[in-house]
Amino acid sequence: MAIALRYAARSDVGLVRQTNQDSGYAGPHLLVIADGMGGHAGGDVASSLAIGELAPLDGESHGSDDAIAHLEQAVRSAHAELLARVEEEPQLAGMGTTVTALLRSGNRLALAHIGDSRAYLLRDGALTQITKDHTFVQTLVDEGRLTPEEAEHHPQRSVLMRVLSDIVDEPEPDFSMRESRVGDRYLLCSDGLSGVVSFETLRDTLAAGDAPGVTCERLVALARRAGAPDNVTCIVADVIDEPTTADAAPAVVGAASVGAQRRSPEDGGGSAAERAAALTFGPDDAGDDDHAAPPRRRGARVVRLAGAAVVALVLAGGAFAAWHWVRQQYFVGVYGDQVAVFRGLPQNLGPIDLATLDHTTGVLVAALPPADRDSVHAGIVVDTGAQATAKVAALRDAACGTTPAPAASSSPSPAPTPSASPTGSPSPSASIPAQPTPSPSAVQASPSPNAAACAGGA
Repeated sequence: MAIALRYAARSDVGLVRQTNQDSGYAGPHLLVIADGMGGHAGGDVASSLAIGELAPLDGESHGSDDAIAHLEQAVRSAHAELLARVEEEPQLAGMGTTVTALLRSGNRLALAHIGDSRAYLLRDGALTQITKDHTFVQTLVDEGRLTPEEAEHHPQRSVLMRVLSDIVDEPEPDFSMRESRVGDRYLLCSDGLSGVVSFETLRDTLAAGDAPGVTCERLVALARRAGAPDNVTCIVADVIDEPTTADAAPAVVGAASVGAQRRSPEDGGGSAAERAAALTFGPDDAGDDDHAAPPRRRGARVVRLAGAAVVALVLAGGAFAAWHWVRQQYFVGVYGDQVAVFRGLPQNLGPIDLATLDHTTGVLVAALPPADRDSVHAGIVVDTGAQATAKVAALRDAACGTTPAPAASSSPSPAPTPSASPTGSPSPSASIPAQPTPSPSAVQASPSPNAAACAGGA
């Protein structure tokens, strides 16, 4: 039985970002999500470059034996194009993009994936994530140090370990081949959707049975309802057995669609694939030196790309740039028996310790309430040194409140002496039981365990 894809794609800038750095492409044979990133550089350029290199695959016939090879070649070509573009325009240094793509080959689908965009399969009402996030947090899950639930809320959950970028010489995408069935529904999305909409809600929305376009609209609306702090892009595709009723025209969304709007069909070639392949930008591509580059987002996700640099460079030998980024991170943890402030991350990466002691605080861990004690043992991640100072101040207050310091005197007062009343009833002084007289040395040797910190210790 011949199969076909019925698909739709949507992209939204979200409620926080100023521009859209996501790109998406959906066609009869090819589905691609690319989530661009970069600080001053243009993540929109990177994601558009990836779409431009992959889109021509939509116009070709691929056998099941060579579909993965075609995908691999296209992904590596996208990386090479990105490197060349940065060499021509150094101001783009630091840009990068994720890529998640499905290429139809007969009744099978070849999958290519790098980064933290995702692909899901809904089959018989059950939703399965068929890609694996290439993130630092996912390595902790793989090592059993975090649960998947904890990973969803971890402060470093967006730090990428693999990505297409000019700071990576050899990208390492995942490739696989999947059998498709009529009735299957696929979702490809950027983390702007999967990061804010729960797995259960994704499943229920996909399983509702609405058409792909309606489903995409609902998914984007759900992300916006959840705050949409990032760009939101999704593709929904159904596997059907009616090739004549399948969608024929490709859909290009997000940053890549900006380039598509700048070209007429004649400029880009005769076929949809050729037009999509022309989505890379620049003076040479435009055929005229006055062609403007696409808008570039200045306030971009530096943390994600810097995270990819950290892991790649630390694994390669701990280059200065990577270690410098790690040193900008802070957390409050435990050093010996004290609360301490650390620079770095509260985890190890294999044999590599990602944290260094900044300073101890004099606050004793044993003096903290149980909940705070557990928190500092786990590591309380903060964004800045000032936030670390504020957190330590709060912990000091908690420690002082649970461990009041007894008054100490260097010259002990004499013990009260009971005396008998002439009437036979005890005098007020006789009602006070006699106490042993502490020596000065004993008083000085037994201060509150947190007295120094409560008195304003560092």
